[in-house]
Order: sequence, then structure tokens, then C-alpha cells
Amino acid sequence: MKQDVEMDQGSWITGVIKDFVKQSPLNDMGFAEKEKIFDTPLVGFSSGADPLYDEYKSHIGSFYFSPLEFFNKSFPDQELPAENITVISWIIPSTAATRKEQGKQDRYPSERWARTRDLGEKFNNAIRSHLLEHLEAEGIAAVAPLLSPIWARSDEGPYAPCSNWSERHAAYSAGLGTFGLCDGLITPVGKAMRTGSVITAIKIPPSNRPYDDHHAYCLHFTENICRECIPRCPVNALSEKGHDKKKCMQYTEKAMHSYIKAKYGFETYACGLCQSWVPCTDKIPTKKDLAAAQKKQ
Repeated sequence: MKQDVEMDQGSWITGVIKDFVKQSPLNDMGFAEKEKIFDTPLVGFSSGADPLYDEYKSHIGSFYFSPLEFFNKSFPDQELPAENITVISWIIPSTAATRKEQGKQDRYPSERWARTRDLGEKFNNAIRSHLLEHLEAEGIAAVAPLLSPIWARSDEGPYAPCSNWSERHAAYSAGLGTFGLCDGLITPVGKAMRTGSVITAIKIPPSNRPYDDHHAYCLHFTENICRECIPRCPVNALSEKGHDKKKCMQYTEKAMHSYIKAKYGFETYACGLCQSWVPCTDKIPTKKDLAAAQKKQ
């Protein structure tokens, strides 16, 4: 009976997220005619006691928070074991129109892509807030790390710049995707997406994690082929050795902020060329997908 209740809570939460993405007027590009920013989301769950979270901390740095640490700092009056905490993760994929438009770019982000970064992340925050409201209405303590004053960036450690909570790593733990050569998360709906999470005091069975390698979906690591993301980068921040985060951020957050303001008339930053016009844009890629992509070139 207890397991049925836990499964029902997972289904309820999944429904709350999917219904909001489908019905909310905030899921809108902001053009004269209505156009959704995101398609149907994926939702997954991971346990606060998952040893992966301690592994992340050991690799990223002592400043990185496990779900239990983030929850305890948010609710110091509640003492829960890690196994009674669940991390809810979701993937919201960009639309085909956005992917197609972005795929035609070779230097600058398209308008839909820039709007997805701006309005799309604001909508992602709305998902976080909406889910928190539903959980709190049921008397369930919960925190959205990226809405919390506790969340912070860090220039410490081997992966700097980074932060004390990673939405992509939470999604990996929940079985929603693995990392590619460019550090993007390759999911069943591709890596042209955004992701979010909420940490909550519910014990929900973890989602199936159909991989045991954090690069399992990237053809570069599994087959020693592809690398189609490398020439997509306009500032050579990608190579077979990986992703130069500082060079990438310098271009994306500074140069592209000025470009988007001048070109599209609003303030945000974006690039994402390595997430479009590649075999993993909208799926987990196969050798056939790579061959098809190369024929288009």
C-alpha cells in the first residue's frame, strides 16, 4: 500500500508539470501570434540517498550541495534521512520550429533560440514556482534550488566556473540523459532543451536509469565518431578534449548579450549552436543519424 501511495505521488507530480507546460499561457514565445516555447516535458525522480550525489560532490568540490544538504539548509527545523528526500527533475524540449531556425545559424543564435533562453527560462522558473505551490498546498516541504538564495556560482574546483547545484546532474541521476562532448545533456528528446529540479520531502521510487556511464549517449565517447558539435562552435571552445567553459561563457554571456540586445531588442545571453544541427539535437543519436546528418552537409 505504501509503495502505491509513493507511485501515485510520482504520477501526480508528473501530471502537475505536464499540465502546466501544456496549458500555461506563460509557455509562449511572445510573438504577435501565439507560439509555444516548449513541447511535452519528460519527468524523472532520484533519491536524496543516491550515492551519485556524493560522487558529484567529490568531483566538483566541497561547496557542492547534496539534496540532503540543500534541503537541510532550506528547512533547518526539519530533520529527515536522505532516503526520505526526492529530487524531481524535468526536461522541457525546444520546438521543431526553434531547432530548425537555430540550425540555419552559423555564428549567432536565432531569435527563437534567444527567446527560449530568456522567456523560456522565465517559464522554467514558473514551473518551479508552480510545483512548489502544489507541494506546499499539500503540506509538503520543498525547495527549487535555482530559486533559492542558497544557490550560488563558484570559481572553485576543476570545473569552474560552476555552481553549488546542477540541474543537469540531477537530471542525469533521474535517468533523463547523459553528457555529450560539449557538456550538453543528451536526452531522449535531444539536447535542445532546458531542465529544472525541485527537492522535496517525499519518498518516491527513483526512475529507471538506463545507463551506467555519464557519456553513454554521446557517439564521440561510445563509438569514437561524430564530433559534429565541434565545428558548430563559433569561437573554437570545443575540441576532442572537451569544452572550454571560460571561452564559451566569455562569448555567450558577454558578446552575445550585446548582439541579442541590438538585434532582437531584449536583454539575455545565448549561443547554443552546438546543440542544433547535430545528430543529438532532438534524440539519442545513432550511427544512422550521424550518416543522415553528414549527407545534409
